[in-house]
Amino acid sequence: MRAHDGMYIDGAWRPAAGQDVIEVVNPADEQVVGTVPAGTAADIDAAVRAARAALPGWAATPPAERAARLTALRDVLDARRDEIAATVTAELGAPLKFSQAVHAAVPIAVAGSYAELAGTYAFEEKVGNSTVYHEPIGVVGAITPWNYPLHQIVAKAAPALAAGCTIVVKPAENTPLVAQLFAEAVHEAGVPAGVLNLVTGLGPVAGQALAEHPGVDLVSFTGSTAVGRRIASVAGAAVKKVALELGGKSANVILPGADLAKAVNVGVANVMSNSGQTCSAWTRMLVHRDRYDEAVELAAQAAAKYGERIGPVVSARQQERVLGYIEKGVAEGARLVAGGPEAPREKGYFVSPTVFADVGPDMTIAQEEIFGPVLSILRYEDEEDALRIANGTVYGLAGAVWAADEAQAVAFARRMDTGQVDINGGRFNPLAPFGGYKQSGVGRELGAHGLTEYLQTKSLQF
Repeated sequence: MRAHDGMYIDGAWRPAAGQDVIEVVNPADEQVVGTVPAGTAADIDAAVRAARAALPGWAATPPAERAARLTALRDVLDARRDEIAATVTAELGAPLKFSQAVHAAVPIAVAGSYAELAGTYAFEEKVGNSTVYHEPIGVVGAITPWNYPLHQIVAKAAPALAAGCTIVVKPAENTPLVAQLFAEAVHEAGVPAGVLNLVTGLGPVAGQALAEHPGVDLVSFTGSTAVGRRIASVAGAAVKKVALELGGKSANVILPGADLAKAVNVGVANVMSNSGQTCSAWTRMLVHRDRYDEAVELAAQAAAKYGERIGPVVSARQQERVLGYIEKGVAEGARLVAGGPEAPREKGYFVSPTVFADVGPDMTIAQEEIFGPVLSILRYEDEEDALRIANGTVYGLAGAVWAADEAQAVAFARRMDTGQVDINGGRFNPLAPFGGYKQSGVGRELGAHGLTEYLQTKSLQF
């Protein structure tokens, strides 16, 4: 697996300031597939300075030209989609078909959506006797996670570039190889030097340095709520804007009369996707008491089909964490109906697709984000009880509602304290705003709402 031994700064691969490296391990077989430099505060400073120097020119570039660069970037990514998929499979362990269908295809679509938006967005508008300008916020520090490594970079970099911002990306240390591939694509697409910069490294070192750097105007972070709090604190001290996409414990609410088999099967698939490493996963399934036992049986049968189909979790540490949650679920009295706390294979960081029944709303596995292939099924008495349970966590990122009557599902969804809800299995929409309520984050990604995060507003009165 090809890896650069330097940082992408100011349009070129440059030697790292330090000598330390990070080993990239394939979690499916525990083999090292590459090494990248462990960036320091000095590397971050060089990258931010390059972004700062490139900002005036890129901000002044006409939106049509920014759109052309994004179109070229989309085309380069599309041409390299097989390499993208293979790289993500090597460093994340995701099955190749899933990497092709999701890890490669989705960011290509998102890049294309921002190429179009950059050319059509109203960066200037008339409001009464005022002219309102939507201007780039400046230099963006993007700290991205490992679970959807390329998508999360594109979901930040594409709108930032469309807005006229320059950017420094610090990818997750587990999955830096596809980030390097992205920097290559940016270069090939003809994005000017310094507009996008990439520094690999550890979160507490490179990530911390990027978040607190005085030359950064906006910190965009996707990851755990705990780390998000620390970043918000650091940024707040400098009165610096943050965009935070954090944890989730989303509810999949199956109302009486819904197609139970479809709702359960789609719900299980949603949780098992990407080995459960999805912040918006519907990890709590809420079923009316009258059909609860039937739903549990259907879920156990569905989960059993995923035993050999899902990949590992990202690391030994993550495997230990997820298995610990499963043990806690058993200890707190939940009933295990599929999977369990034993690692299913001797090699690789695998976790069995796991389903718990008889889960109480206040149990740890119903309140905390596990980030693994673990589903909790909860019983409710009526719609008000279901709503209370659905809204009864500190999170509010996503969710689902199933009902025979679509209007009933929409009415219920409108009362959920969450940022995005799928109705009867609604399809993913890359133009719809994505983000959370409560401790699931601040701000939105994707589509026009995602673009506005990277803009600031100025009005001139006449």
